[in-house]
Amino acid sequence: MKNLTYFIMSVLFVTLVLGLGVNTAMAADLVQVMPDDVKVLVDNDRVRVLDVTHKPGVKEPMHSHPAYVSVNLSDTKVRVTTPDGKTVEKVRKAGETTWSEATTHALETLGADGSHVIVIELKK
Repeated sequence: MKNLTYFIMSVLFVTLVLGLGVNTAMAADLVQVMPDDVKVLVDNDRVRVLDVTHKPGVKEPMHSHPAYVSVNLSDTKVRVTTPDGKTVEKVRKAGETTWSEATTHALETLGADGSHVIVIELKK
């Protein structure tokens, strides 16, 4: 009986761990979760170009991007949170362009003026 209890607990634990991993791997698409703030400008077999405009204080839920380039159209201050709970604040100037490998994160707009950024996601 004791062995059966350990077996069942082990199966439940593995199922929970795998379930959490799938949720992280399948994080939401920003376009779907924030349709009022995110507009798709181009979507073809090579790239997807997003126009992202947030008012101050807006929080993006956890979501994923493939590798991408971002072009800031306004001065921006954000707090980025990764799935493991680590946070970092980033300040970007209007005109600044950055590269990012594929990532999953949540984001909070901290700047008093909000943010406006073009995100160019690369497709394989």
